[in-house]
Amino acid sequence: MAVRGVVLVPVVALGLVVGGLWWWAVLRLVLIPQQAGLVEGAMAAGGWGLSLLPVHVTASREITRASPRRRSDGESGPS
Repeated sequence: MAVRGVVLVPVVALGLVVGGLWWWAVLRLVLIPQQAGLVEGAMAAGGWGLSLLPVHVTASREITRASPRRRSDGESGPS
């Protein structure tokens, strides 16, 4: 259990740093676009692109079916 905590701290810190850099880039593009450059644009676009990834679609450990099992009596369920 202690190993998870040791690994989790750098991951969270990295996420906070990258998130802070993304916000910095977006704010520079919005507030002072004449001074924002290629780095800010790439950082903002990259972060936005990552937000579009379907992270909720991940491999599941349990086997699922596309539809529920049919009832043995052959009748449809309640509407």
